[in-house]
Amino acid sequence: MKSWYTIRARASGAEVLIYDEIGAYGVTAKGFLAELGALPEGTPVDLRLNSPGGSVFDAVAIYNALKRHAGEITVWIDGIAASAASYIAMAGDQIVMPENAFLMIHDPSGLVMGTAEDMRTMAEALDKVKGSLVTGYVAKSGKPEDEIAALMAAETWLDAQDALDLGFIDRIAAPVTLAAAFDVARFRNAPPELVEAAAGPVEPAETAETAPEGVADGNTQLTPASPVPEPASSVADGNASSDAAVVRAEVIAHARAVIDLCRLAGQPQRAGRFLEEDASLDAVRAALLAARAQTDPEIFPAHAQPGPGPSARPWGDVIARTFRQKG
Repeated sequence: MKSWYTIRARASGAEVLIYDEIGAYGVTAKGFLAELGALPEGTPVDLRLNSPGGSVFDAVAIYNALKRHAGEITVWIDGIAASAASYIAMAGDQIVMPENAFLMIHDPSGLVMGTAEDMRTMAEALDKVKGSLVTGYVAKSGKPEDEIAALMAAETWLDAQDALDLGFIDRIAAPVTLAAAFDVARFRNAPPELVEAAAGPVEPAETAETAPEGVADGNTQLTPASPVPEPASSVADGNASSDAAVVRAEVIAHARAVIDLCRLAGQPQRAGRFLEEDASLDAVRAALLAARAQTDPEIFPAHAQPGPGPSARPWGDVIARTFRQKG
């Protein structure tokens, strides 16, 4: 299965690459967290980012996991770190950015279809998510919360110098030839030079520190200026390969089931928290049913009610039965 991330061991630690849209291809953060957790305690990590963002819930889970990791984390922004990817970058102990790369922060967004109450619930969830994001950006930059919130509301794109001045990164590296094969034009303030560069290859600077191996599964590849040694070991080598594949298949199936349950319940914003807590499907169902019981309004039979007739299955029955056979 194609994935938006790669984790591989090296002689001096581990390299983590996120070179695509976070949460794409049906692969959630659950598999990422399982592989990250399999690294030896205290392993130094080089996290390389070239991503337009993606699932904010996955990004929050990844950020928290990286912050809990005991080893030193160095983040390299190899092209763009936009939206949710910029939040993941904030987990780095050191963040390095080529002088012509870009970092973008903005308000989280989401889709909901339903009643006015559904809309209000989504708005409240987005406000809570933004609060979490603001906290992460503030922790790295040291800027006041209201300043960060204003930058997010404006969808702010930062080059390396801007990011350094605001405290989002620690060091500027030599420039790269930009070409992010992502649809950055969908963002309202995407820099024109980044939009124009959205089709060609990325050529890293002539330095070892900015030249990772090409990534076969990513939308964009980096061709190293000089050969990079093969890893001394790999998390996918030998007998660990089949074990890792089984674990990954299980966590992906579980994550999909949790996400589908939350969507069916009209509470997609809760999926990220359930996955981070490693909640079982029974626990997820119980929590969703309890939340629904607290928010369901009283229905008075004296008044005609809109919606499906009495033959429709009750919402709670649908949730209670969903994925029973899979759980």
